[in-house]
Amino acid sequence: MIELRHLRTLLALRETGSLVDAAERVHLTQSALSHQLKDLESRVESPLFVRKTRPVEFTRAGLRLLELADQILPEVRKAERDLARLAGTEQGRLHMAIECHSCFQWLMPTVDYFRDHWPEVEIDIPSGHHFDPLPALAREQLDLVITADPQPLEGIHYAPLFRYEGLLAVARQHPFAGRGFIEPQALANETLITYPVEQSRLDIFTQFLQPANVRPREIRTAELTIMMMQLVASGRGVCALPNWALTEYLERAYVSAVKLGEQGVWSTLYAAIREETREAPWMQDFLRTARETSFAVLSGVRPADRDAESAA
Repeated sequence: MIELRHLRTLLALRETGSLVDAAERVHLTQSALSHQLKDLESRVESPLFVRKTRPVEFTRAGLRLLELADQILPEVRKAERDLARLAGTEQGRLHMAIECHSCFQWLMPTVDYFRDHWPEVEIDIPSGHHFDPLPALAREQLDLVITADPQPLEGIHYAPLFRYEGLLAVARQHPFAGRGFIEPQALANETLITYPVEQSRLDIFTQFLQPANVRPREIRTAELTIMMMQLVASGRGVCALPNWALTEYLERAYVSAVKLGEQGVWSTLYAAIREETREAPWMQDFLRTARETSFAVLSGVRPADRDAESAA
């Protein structure tokens, strides 16, 4: 018998292109994922993909099951929403704030999809906040906050969305452009361009510069990512951004990117919500949609560690 978990695993394998990344996506070890796929192959009495190909090359049987997954899994999601409505649990309010200047690339498709499927839930992204979003969440002024900086607040739950790597954007002619990575001391003589937020909320400071007791020669701020890229491309500074925020500029060869340290600087993005709304079907569906959309539209992101939720 083919199970929904089998179909979800095959979709993850198609979307990621490798067993290692698919295992991360569905929160299984690679050996457990391989065992599940072999079990499915024995049930259908046919191999589903060609081993040791990247991206994964599916057989005719594998393609047929992927076609089935594309048909069935959206219907399962729709049925789950309908059941929530029948149970009378569909009403809700989703006013959110975003502590991430680059998040609109994946958040707007998430909101659009969610609004189409949960018209009963009031959605708003208020602008011009003059208060800290997380305390406002605790006071019920907001219902969800996108943040990479979880704070210990009573009654607040942090649902991990995905992990991302921070990269240093430099001009193509910059001496750093040919390096695989840089150490913190390399920024001591550089102008660092950042968004106009507290340094305590920027990974480049908290995870890279401050542990090494290094400060850049100068700090310059810019409101928009495109403004930062123009400054970087013209040689007036360097800036650290999430890998997905740099994708289009790297593809157009507008700037170059360098890893921060040999191991890189990785962070987790969270959706902060109140415990009282954590189990609401519409909130669970929003979080699931956010994760699925981010993996569909962003490059270089990874599933959050399985212990990230408890660690937050």
